[in-house]
Amino acid sequence: MIRFLLMLIIIGALAYVGATVKLGKRTFFGHIQAIWKTEEVQELKKGVEEKAAPAVEKVKRGVKAGIDEADKDPVVTDAGIDALDAAPAR
Repeated sequence: MIRFLLMLIIIGALAYVGATVKLGKRTFFGHIQAIWKTEEVQELKKGVEEKAAPAVEKVKRGVKAGIDEADKDPVVTDAGIDALDAAPAR
């Protein structure tokens, strides 16, 4: 608990300093924002999105298929036993 509180204080102090202390014309977060808005970074983001789009789409389809499979009703066999309960007990 003490470790958690100490980390929370440190993170809060870094956030405060990053938002209020000027490093030249901008704060730390101001520099990050200015860098993020540059043309080079925007091109990088676009390139990553184009390259990753097929993988992201494949993951989305897999997750959707898994959710659809989990939402199906349990299968009842001829013996009237749910397929989920058919595994032997240990």
